[in-house]
Amino acid sequence: MKRREFITFLGGATVWPLTARAQQPSMPVIGYLGAGSPEASTNLVASFRKGLSEVGYVEGRNVAIEFRWAHNENERLPDLAADLVRRGVQVIVTQVTTLAASVAKAATTSIPVVFGIGADPVRAGLVASLSRPGGNVTGVTTMSIELMPKRLGLLQELLPNATRFAVLVNPTNPFGAEPATADARTTAAAIGRQVEVFGASSNGEIDIVFAALAQNRAEAIAFTPDALFDDRRVQLATLAARHQLPALHWKREFTEVGGLMSYGSNVADVFRQTGNYAGRVLNGEKPADLPVLRATKFEFVVNLQTAKVLGIEIPPSLLARADEAIE
Repeated sequence: MKRREFITFLGGATVWPLTARAQQPSMPVIGYLGAGSPEASTNLVASFRKGLSEVGYVEGRNVAIEFRWAHNENERLPDLAADLVRRGVQVIVTQVTTLAASVAKAATTSIPVVFGIGADPVRAGLVASLSRPGGNVTGVTTMSIELMPKRLGLLQELLPNATRFAVLVNPTNPFGAEPATADARTTAAAIGRQVEVFGASSNGEIDIVFAALAQNRAEAIAFTPDALFDDRRVQLATLAARHQLPALHWKREFTEVGGLMSYGSNVADVFRQTGNYAGRVLNGEKPADLPVLRATKFEFVVNLQTAKVLGIEIPPSLLARADEAIE
């Protein structure tokens, strides 16, 4: 073989594998939109990945995930959602807040959106109905916002002689703050207790609220589900203990870091289901045909060590119903 022919042969042999690789289909991409921070969402992301793997998708092997985090700056959510749309992701997944899901829905009518939220998605205008979502949006709801009456009822059992309860909301998240406020006031009227609603959207405002709680002589506090508060679990548990204020949270992670009690759905399991749905959408199923799932696992957790610090004796009736008592 002549030298020129040999070089031509090598060139063809070199180009062929590159061309073949270029013709292979690209890996599907999931856009993951979180209102909070990645540091506070480690367990939820892990559960989401587990759900994906259950339907055959493993990150880095046959699917990629593009994460966008607002770090509790809700005004950034529209730009982050628009960025995922420009990126051309195959599905957008939103974490925890109804606001993130609403922003994603507003950003696209063609890309499927799978949410994991705490509110009623019909009430929030995300879907037409739970059984027939319609459009390009579906997902899983923890029903955490709807459980405010239950949480106030638990506080009443804990402190039967208390008359003044407080509820903390994030006013920059109307999908959580407004329904929780309405439910809290309705419940207060039904159980004959005074409930005052406080708003906080930053560390400084949280400190101000706890100072106000002391002045107003609140006897207990319930927190509404929100990514902002989730990122500040330790701060909230510490402030409640410092002010000798019994607190009821919406998920077990708060009691694990010193919160007194929590009642709510198993959020990690909800995000496993969210991962399942995202994978099913990648497999060709349409959001309109996937009914919105409701959480089925609920947990009531009590931290006995915090109760001892606060000088509170947990009634036997409450302890008997607790799924876990942290010593």
